[in-house]
Amino acid sequence: MPSTEAKVVLVTGASSGIGQACARLLSARGHTVYGTSRKPGTTLEGGRMLELDVTRDESVRRAVDTVLAESGRIDVVVNNAGFALAGAIEDTSLEEAQRQFDTNFFGVLRVCKAVLPDMRARGSGLIIQVSSLGGVVGLPFQGLYSASKFALEGLTESLRQEVAPFGVRVTLLQPGDVRTPITDNRVRVRQAGPGSSYQEYFEAALGIIEKEERAGVTPEAVAEQVLALMGRRVPEVRSTVGHLSQRVLTATKAFLPSKTFEKMVMSYYGLTRG
Repeated sequence: MPSTEAKVVLVTGASSGIGQACARLLSARGHTVYGTSRKPGTTLEGGRMLELDVTRDESVRRAVDTVLAESGRIDVVVNNAGFALAGAIEDTSLEEAQRQFDTNFFGVLRVCKAVLPDMRARGSGLIIQVSSLGGVVGLPFQGLYSASKFALEGLTESLRQEVAPFGVRVTLLQPGDVRTPITDNRVRVRQAGPGSSYQEYFEAALGIIEKEERAGVTPEAVAEQVLALMGRRVPEVRSTVGHLSQRVLTATKAFLPSKTFEKMVMSYYGLTRG
């Protein structure tokens, strides 16, 4: 599918941030864009917004059926919906951990399962999974967020192999820090406040994390990479977007001794061994 061909695109989590930037750019380039949001009544400039909650099977199925009924196909899916959970792993309840995975991992799985039958039948399609550099490096006090993205990375590696014989392409996009509402909307685990043994370290590390996010690249930079991926006949397994320093640091994980790399990360976030 050449990049000049108009496509039908489904973008999850399009009410703000990366999803909204993707929907706006792709619509401006002449593609038919359906954005999704959990909030009824949300509008999308240049496209149509559908209500979709990725944690509910029937909501996902209804939104996909609507696109297929109106446009006859789905050429591209940008699996972007997600949220960030922050807190020490010991302080995180199983309920909170399950909620993180239900959105960031199982939500993606639900969307993939809903769109793949039509893509397989047509012998064509592209699924772009929005992961994170936090899916390459386990970040302190974002353990469940990183875990959900690590899981997404493994799922996508397997999925792209399984669907390749049917002409369906799947790729991972790993943004570094991006200036989006995810910073202000980050969910703290309930036990992260006073009384937690980790509070001092947590607050210091989170301050660094949020400072870096606010200095991150724009969501439009991520949208441009999505557009580029749509134009590639066989997208690579994964691609990154973000400040060069973050992408280089992440890449060094494969080459440095694991203890050396871990020490670098811990030092950056103000953590030292007891």
